[in-house]
Amino acid sequence: MAITELVGVYDADGGLLGEAAYVWGKLRGTKHCGLCDITHSTVRRKGEWDRMAASLPVPVRLLHLNELDDELRASVAATGAPVVLGRDGSGWRELVGAAELDAMGGSVGALEVVLRRQLEAST
Repeated sequence: MAITELVGVYDADGGLLGEAAYVWGKLRGTKHCGLCDITHSTVRRKGEWDRMAASLPVPVRLLHLNELDDELRASVAATGAPVVLGRDGSGWRELVGAAELDAMGGSVGALEVVLRRQLEAST
């Protein structure tokens, strides 16, 4: 079934407190999110990420753990976070898991290759 939407889920809560907790954990070496490394530089979202996401043939959303609806929350409970999920006719499915995101070493290009391959295979 064709993938119609992508959602990247950070392993962090959104909002001022969530962001501060993540930064503090990262500085102490107790928190890491491979998807965060791909989409953000030290202080802001990477322009390279924005351009890549806009070039994909399906919508892309980025969400924090405390921003998930019930359906996404259930999917993330099964896969863990961070994760990139794709929606097809049967619901959400994992496209890129935490270990693979970590292995990409913050590379937007590496994630793009995997996502385009997944999107092409789903059509």
